[in-house]
Amino acid sequence: MESPDVLIKKMRPRAVWPRYASEGAAGMDLAACLDEPLTVPPGGRIMVPTGLALALPSHLVALVFARSGLAARHGLALANGVGVVDSDYRGEIICAMVNLGDVAYRIEPGDRIAQVVFVPIEHVRLVPAADLPPSGRGAGGFGSTGR
Repeated sequence: MESPDVLIKKMRPRAVWPRYASEGAAGMDLAACLDEPLTVPPGGRIMVPTGLALALPSHLVALVFARSGLAARHGLALANGVGVVDSDYRGEIICAMVNLGDVAYRIEPGDRIAQVVFVPIEHVRLVPAADLPPSGRGAGGFGSTGR
C-alpha cells in the first residue's frame, strides 16, 4: 500500500523536519523550534512551537502524543493529553507542555518534545436508538474487565 502524501511547511527557519526514529516507529518526532531554552517549572505549562504546519488530506488526522521517555523520566507531557490536528487546520503545530514532575525541566532548541501519528478517520452518522444491542461487557465501566 502506498503512503499518502502530506504537505508540510516550515513556518520558522529553525524548524526541524520530523522523522521516524526507527523502522517500526508509529510516530514521527516533533522538535522544539526555539531561539533559546525554555524552562518548565514543576506543575507549570508552556506553549512550545514546532515551526511546522501541515496540509492533511481530508481522510487523515494528525494526533500529537507525548514522548514516552520524557513523560516517564521527567513528567513532561502534553497538557491536553493528545493534540488533534484536523485536516482543515493550516496553522503552526504548537505543543502545550506540562511538567507533572517535581523538578524543573529545561527544553533546548531542537529537543524532541512530542510525536505525531497520522491516522485515517471516518465521519459517522449518529442514529438515535431507544435501546442498544447487548454486549458481553454491557455497561461495566472503570475496572469492569479486571486488573
